[in-house]
Amino acid sequence: MTVEFISAINVNPSNELNRLGRTEVDVAFFRRYVNALEDAEFDYTLVPYSSGFHDQFAIANQIVARSERVAPIVALRPNSVYPTVAAKALATLDQFGGGRAVVHFIAGGSDAEQAREGDYVTKEQRYARTAEYIDIIRKVWTSTEPFSHEGEFYRFDDFLSTVRPTNGTIPVSVGGSSPQAYQVGGSRGDIFGLWGEPLADTRQQIGAVNAEAAKAGRADRPRIWVTFRPIIAPTEELAWEKAKRTLAVLRDTAGHNPSRRHHGGAGVTPPNVGSQRLLEIAARQDVHDRALWTPTATATGAGGASTALVGTPETVAAAILDYVDLGASLVSIRGYDNLNDLIDYGRYILPLVRQELAHREATAENTA
Repeated sequence: MTVEFISAINVNPSNELNRLGRTEVDVAFFRRYVNALEDAEFDYTLVPYSSGFHDQFAIANQIVARSERVAPIVALRPNSVYPTVAAKALATLDQFGGGRAVVHFIAGGSDAEQAREGDYVTKEQRYARTAEYIDIIRKVWTSTEPFSHEGEFYRFDDFLSTVRPTNGTIPVSVGGSSPQAYQVGGSRGDIFGLWGEPLADTRQQIGAVNAEAAKAGRADRPRIWVTFRPIIAPTEELAWEKAKRTLAVLRDTAGHNPSRRHHGGAGVTPPNVGSQRLLEIAARQDVHDRALWTPTATATGAGGASTALVGTPETVAAAILDYVDLGASLVSIRGYDNLNDLIDYGRYILPLVRQELAHREATAENTA
């Protein structure tokens, strides 16, 4: 099984530790960040989406223009771009990148966030819309004749795109932790994204996704993507000291950020199932399995991928391999001091994981 690594892009030096609060694109920093992704040999980088973020397609096109290896994963909410338009934009990006494009669908976990861009459909409708959207873009990429569509959410007549993805299609990723997410991702996703949960919980989620794939009659299964925020240092003691310093900053930031307090603190239940799950896991205990640390989720209201792997590079690499053994073939690791952390991951974590996987493969071939 091929295991690949994902990071996340930054357009300026602001991060969760330095709390610079900058919003503008810093072109020199962005160039350095993309070069660091290349040097570290990451395979992908997530280009996130939020109502107030920079345009994700513009960023993704800059990534492929400034790199040779890294593929942008474009986060996309179906309410924000009409599917025929998105299909062409993704295919165009893919052509410029020589086949380096992935799309990650976000149905939308918060009614308030969706409403910021005029989207008022229910959560159930958002997942149904995502399924319809995926079906449309795939048909756009493969159709050689004009076609019409009349569905629950989209209607158009005689559409034909002359823009084709480099390899005929583009990998489609779906994420989430609800039954609706499992159903849409299991039936349609090439990739299914999970936040970093304990091994037993992750095994259960993978089983749910695979069950939906089987129910849909698929012969294959989505590739599983897991996400962590590693905190590493040369010794275990130093790693945990660093983790505690990081947690103190996150707690202080949350204390001064009303939106974070509202999202996950002060007894307020987050609107999305993924955040609810992380907070419930954090309430059980601080450390799970080999190195999974959950207080960072509590401190941030679990508003996104927020659980850490703490320890030496060897400990964290071994913890990642535990998830690979469960069936994960895409591993997202991004730090709190984003640029410096990704450089460290490239030096100390990726080589260890790849070394062990190569050793396993060679051993299997020798014993076959």
